[in-house]
Amino acid sequence: MQRYSVDPSSTAFLVVDMTNDFLDPGAPQECPAGREIVAGLSRLAEECRRVGIPVIYTSHMHRPDGSDMGRRGDVFKHLVDEAGRPVNLIEGTRGVEVVDDLAPAPGEIVIRKSRYSAFFNTDLDTVLRHRGTRTVIIGGVATNICCESTARDAMFRDYQVIFLSDGNATMDIEDLGWGPIDHEEIQRVVLSGIAASFGEVACVEEVIDRVRAAAGDASAVGLLGAQL
Repeated sequence: MQRYSVDPSSTAFLVVDMTNDFLDPGAPQECPAGREIVAGLSRLAEECRRVGIPVIYTSHMHRPDGSDMGRRGDVFKHLVDEAGRPVNLIEGTRGVEVVDDLAPAPGEIVIRKSRYSAFFNTDLDTVLRHRGTRTVIIGGVATNICCESTARDAMFRDYQVIFLSDGNATMDIEDLGWGPIDHEEIQRVVLSGIAASFGEVACVEEVIDRVRAAAGDASAVGLLGAQL
């Protein structure tokens, strides 16, 4: 399996759609498993900040009139009203804010997106390239929708992808004609697909260890240079 280095000078941590409209109990698109990954993502974010790895957030949202909904209204008919206006993920509302326990630090970037991939019609690629990013760590919700779409687009743009096995989460799929699918089965399939064709899959604690180790290596090199 692929294993990428974690260099603080060329790595970014992408936190995908960890917002109230996905994590609130009873929300129309509630992802209960998403609440279980908040603590791990928060720990990783703190380690990234400590060593200078940028933490970049995304928030999926739409205009109140639904003019940027695209085909989402076709796929999720229960999430639009009779006039085609969204009932959730509406810009300017609490629902599209990142959950408090994972809130961006002052100055951190939040990418506004209206499609699954964080790269589609956003300035994320520009932001990453400006910072010299080569590797992106991806965590958030939902594993098989926005997170996977972002991972695929990152790989297509030649970024090295580290996809968090226990830092991405999704929800069950009801029977749409081929039987219901449990969220754990979806997770297993997506992680296998990412590892096979799009990048590296690693757990949060392993990535935290590598972030710490990389920071230590960088400090050691700096100290040696100063002594010379």
